[in-house]
Amino acid sequence: MTKRVVLAYSGGLDTSVAVRWMIQEWGVEVICLLVDVGQDVKSSESFAEIKARALAAGALECVTVDAKREMAEEFCAPAIFANALYEGKYPLVSALSRPVIDRHLVDQARKFNAQAVAHGCTGKGNDQVRFEVGTHALAPELEVLAPARNWGMTRADSVDFAQKWEIPIKATKEKIYSIDENLWGRAIECGAIEDPWAAPPEEPYTLTRVTTTEPVELTLSFVSGVPSAIDGVNMELAELIAAVNARAGSTGFGRLDMVENRRVGIKSREVYECPGALALITAHADLEDLVLERDVHHEKARLESRWAELVYDGMWFSPLKEALDAFIADTQRHVTGDVRLRFDPPGLLRVVGRRSPKALYDYGLATYEAADTFRHSDAEGFVHIYGLGVKTWAARQGAKNSTPPTP
Repeated sequence: MTKRVVLAYSGGLDTSVAVRWMIQEWGVEVICLLVDVGQDVKSSESFAEIKARALAAGALECVTVDAKREMAEEFCAPAIFANALYEGKYPLVSALSRPVIDRHLVDQARKFNAQAVAHGCTGKGNDQVRFEVGTHALAPELEVLAPARNWGMTRADSVDFAQKWEIPIKATKEKIYSIDENLWGRAIECGAIEDPWAAPPEEPYTLTRVTTTEPVELTLSFVSGVPSAIDGVNMELAELIAAVNARAGSTGFGRLDMVENRRVGIKSREVYECPGALALITAHADLEDLVLERDVHHEKARLESRWAELVYDGMWFSPLKEALDAFIADTQRHVTGDVRLRFDPPGLLRVVGRRSPKALYDYGLATYEAADTFRHSDAEGFVHIYGLGVKTWAARQGAKNSTPPTP
């Protein structure tokens, strides 16, 4: 019986070549799975064209799944709750979409009675870890194949391979960027970007091209941590993220150029466009400043980087991630209110206002004006008790009472 494989298919160079290569080298039947996680194909080609490419490469079938709402509500929302930025910068663009795709890979493998799933990732990347660990967490019985780890071709070789088999790809040897896109942003690598000294080329940017010279101001509303409206207009989360991407991106906001530490132990230079993700995380974190109790706020901030690291490392379906989710979700009960953002071209963002019915900010306690309700006389005893331990140490063991050790 011929082995049947479900391939996570993007329509790009690697996965298109992978279809034909697996058929030729391994003699398998290939079903392609194209998951719509919010990638913008309208500007270049339709999903119908991408499906046609999969069939031209030799796939038996190409299944398309619309997962935009799932991506937004079940994956982007928890990332907002966690203010998730890997290494304090990257909002997990590709890392968030991989577990979405993993779910559907497993579903389609069972539907088509496949013995394996496959991806187009190389041995250097993070996505191989995300696909394989995620798949095995959901379906330990499935084999996971990685043709790009086996074929030994450069990207230029892959272009030649595609041309040999008349696979209608978009990549060329001159414009050989690798771009991964979804609702949360775009990740761009390869080509001139691999030189960390070189300025990234303007060409691959699409979300953050400046189309306005005027400042853009908007008010984001949150209900229990979830973004719910822009300027008072309620929206589903997927629609809202797309709208913030467009409005923030029009000012040039949302570009990242960073050298990051991959899970496999190498450093890589990556360029990202994520105006909506960065704006929403900025607004959400600012609202938390207003409503979270001090110790909860500090502990949550300490755990946020761990949450982001787990997701980056492909551990979405893991017990520690699940436990952190429970804590973080509980902190969101009172994260309700509005945050006003101002975007100044080119690429600047400021929070200019915030309000909440659950705010712990008390004007009477905070003000220095006549409305001050803080009991200043209480501070003397508080400061005395707070510093008593240090005062006792200074009197008996401090520097002025210590004897330097004898050499």
